[in-house]
Amino acid sequence: MAKTWSADNPKAALMDRKRAVIVEAALKAFLDAGYAEASVNHIAAAAGVSIKTLYRHFESKDDLFSAVMQVACGKMPGTDIAKEAEPSPSWYGVPPIEAFPQAGEEYLFHALSPDQVALYRVVTRDAHRFPELGRRYQDATTGSRDAKFIGYLDLWAAREGWIVCDKRGAAQVFAGLLKARIFDEVLFELHQPSQAEISDHARDAAQNMLLLLRAKRL
Repeated sequence: MAKTWSADNPKAALMDRKRAVIVEAALKAFLDAGYAEASVNHIAAAAGVSIKTLYRHFESKDDLFSAVMQVACGKMPGTDIAKEAEPSPSWYGVPPIEAFPQAGEEYLFHALSPDQVALYRVVTRDAHRFPELGRRYQDATTGSRDAKFIGYLDLWAAREGWIVCDKRGAAQVFAGLLKARIFDEVLFELHQPSQAEISDHARDAAQNMLLLLRAKRL
């Protein structure tokens, strides 16, 4: 089991720095070589630490990849993906006509970023050989995304008069509307959308999502 230190322990800051360097080296290794081919020995060497030190921080290659995904998703390394309480997004406090485009832009700018697209390629290439890889990726990305949208539905469904039978399904529908066409274009390097194009796409997807909710089709 990876060793931890209390925040006031003199070793804590040093170990946090070492952990961050290992994660940075691992991110480059996973993006360059893929999950299957990335070597923990090479990651340790690139980070300037011993393999013993790497395993002092991370129990396994899976654990290290989870830390990489946490950093790529803007989380603090070492947090529990499933249990971490994130602050509510700023768009929670505004009506759907404003909130949905904001939520859509936030998601697309993140999902279409080079590191996120590269991580998606890594997971889709190797998940069939390492099922745990797909589960951890889902927890870190789609799970977090869906939870945010479900939280918004919990706050606004009653006052908007929406009847949502499957909130998780609704979150996935919105993600599908957001990713339609634009994600494949980036994934296959057919077109790199501008910020204005992403904003327009998010607005269109938001309008379609609102139509579905108002029609009580979810």
